[in-house]
This record gives sequence, C-alpha cells and structure tokens, in this order.
Amino acid sequence: MRILVTGGAGFIGSHVVDTYLAQGHEVVIVDNLSTGSRDFVHPKAAFYETDIRTPGLAEVFEAEKPELVTHLAAQIDVRRSVEDPAYDAEVNILGSINVLQNCAKHGARKIIFSSTGGAVYGEPDQLPVTEDYVPKPLCHYGAAKLSVEQYVHLYRHLYNLDYTVLRFTNVYGPRQSPHGEAGVCSILIGQMLAGKQPTLFGFGEAVRDYVYVGDIARAAALALNEGGGEVMNLSSGVGTTVREIFDILKEILNFPHAPILRDLRPGEIQRIYASREKAASVLGWVPEVSLREGLERTVQYIQGQ
Repeated sequence: MRILVTGGAGFIGSHVVDTYLAQGHEVVIVDNLSTGSRDFVHPKAAFYETDIRTPGLAEVFEAEKPELVTHLAAQIDVRRSVEDPAYDAEVNILGSINVLQNCAKHGARKIIFSSTGGAVYGEPDQLPVTEDYVPKPLCHYGAAKLSVEQYVHLYRHLYNLDYTVLRFTNVYGPRQSPHGEAGVCSILIGQMLAGKQPTLFGFGEAVRDYVYVGDIARAAALALNEGGGEVMNLSSGVGTTVREIFDILKEILNFPHAPILRDLRPGEIQRIYASREKAASVLGWVPEVSLREGLERTVQYIQGQ
C-alpha cells in the first residue's frame, strides 16, 4: 500500500513511518520541519519538505497518488493555541481541510486522523472518559481537533472517503524533544539531566494518561485496514499524576532535588484519562509498554543525544 504520512518527520510520525515500512508498505512523508527533524526521516521513504497549508501539497498528491493518508501534522501546543488561536486554526483546521480536499480530488481511499484524547474532552465529569462522552474543549487546540473530526465525517458523506479518528492521550517516548513546549515526560528528563529543578504545574496533582509512542505507531498500523468510520481513544486507561512521573524519573536518574510546584496554565485541565475499551474491541489494540519501561527507554534515548 502507498501511504502518505503528514508530519512524518516528527516525533510520533517518524515512529508511524518506521512501522509502516517494516510492514512492507511504500511511504511518502510530507513535513515542513518546523518541529520535525530531517534526521528522523527514514531513508526508504520519499520525503517532501512541504507545508500542509500550501499548494505544494497538491503537487505531492499528484505525483505520488497515495491510497491512504495518515494525517499527523499539527500545531500541538495547548498554550500557543490559547495565545495565538488564529495560527492554531490555520494549521489545524485549514491545513487539515487542504489534506482532505487533496484526498478527495486524488482518489485516496481512507484517512487516519490524529485527534486528541485529552484536549477534545475538556474537564470531563466521568473518568475514564469514553468516546460517547460529549466533547467540551477548554482550549483552542481541542476545539480545532474536534472541528476537523467533523470535517472528516463530512468528507466521508460527500466523497466516500473512509476514515479512522484516533484520539491520542499523552504520547511520550524516544525522539520527543526535551526542549519543546509539549511532552512533559521528555521535558522533565531534559531538565533533570541538566541538573535543573523542574516545575510541576497543577501543583504536581494534574492527572494525565500516558501512552508510549511505539504503542501508538502499532495502533496506526492496525487502523490501515480496521476501524472504518470509527472514532476511538488510544490510551492507557489509567490516570497518572505529574508528580508520579517525576518520582519515577527521580528514581531512574537518582535526581537529588525536589520539584517546584505551580498552578496550571491557561488552557490546561486538571484531570483526564480515557477508556481504551473501544480500541481493544475494534482494532484488537492494547498498550504493551509499561510506564516505567517506556520512561526508561526515553531516558536512554535522551542521554544518548
């Protein structure tokens, strides 16, 4: 199968590309390298340094004629979405519409869309949150992702473009930047390796749902042939506080200092973790890498940089 992966030079996207190639698929990568890295581009993949918002995307579709598109390119920083909602919408909504238009025009069979299993729900009053819970985003990033879910459904109705929507919770693992604005696990590791005293927002009690990137890539491979017309969480199903993450890393790294505790920042929520039952039923997927093992792998990767 010929698959186009937007954001395929990024943290999650590069792992998805590696998994697709290992299964014998032909892969085409589109990435503007704003947060991705040329070092993450697999040598067996075709690579186009192109922005999903531009007419250059149509040229890639015309040249490569992908059968399926996995759409991962996005603006993922919740804080930036609050500070600059127009930019967030430009990338996450208008860019996604451009991807969908090209899927329809150039005959792609299906799109796999990466949504969010955290920001789309807001602050739910039931945990673990299931896919039938009415989404109530509390930040522009979540609102944009939810909007694109509706566009994806619309394109199925209008153009017979099949889809699977995967709502990722907090993804972590190798290749995630310790210097970015998103990815608390890698950020904490980077700060602790540098001997800096980390800041835990939500006073360390903010609850999130952490999933290892390799498990996410495996689900994206399962979704190539399963889950048509479905929306599902990719989650651990377990809530973990930021303080628990810090304590595991403190033990792994033998870190001597206590954290700084601060309140949540605008757009952030206090508690979220999601049910994984639908993904287990529809895709046959459950996460395989434990939190401690995943954190140990992430530490080893960052130490090796």
